[in-house]
Amino acid sequence: MPETGSTAPSATYRQWRRLGGTKAGRRVFSMALRTRVPYFATVLPTVQVMEPGRAEVTAPKWRGVHNHLGTFHAIAVCNLAETAMGMMCEATVPASHRWIPQAMDVRYPAKATTRLRAVATLETIPDFGAAEEGFALPVPITVYDTADVVVLEATITVWVTPRR
Repeated sequence: MPETGSTAPSATYRQWRRLGGTKAGRRVFSMALRTRVPYFATVLPTVQVMEPGRAEVTAPKWRGVHNHLGTFHAIAVCNLAETAMGMMCEATVPASHRWIPQAMDVRYPAKATTRLRAVATLETIPDFGAAEEGFALPVPITVYDTADVVVLEATITVWVTPRR
């Protein structure tokens, strides 16, 4: 079935589908992401998974993200969470719609002392074709360290509108 205006994927997701199948392709895609969205580059994100309703992004622990304790700075972890949310939205929200972060609720249950993995997921994908007006889409994100300890739980509310 051909993709219609309300189901056509975003240009970012089309690029991912072209490049994301190999380690080298994921590296190239992630470098392009860092160039296009320079603020995300501060955590050196690498997109590992990008599909409708789900994205996983990793980030190394390096001097540029350290706080005074030598752990991941809280806002750097938020930056990684926002990167995962953005990639999930790019894979989920069709080209017929726009999205923008509207609010962020965050909880830090543990120190982030290792490289990190952020996972953004939606339990249910909205029917974008039925959306005639803007709507709020809460996106849950969990960030894990290398031992799968949760270091951040967040919900980023995204405002989604049809393109006119």
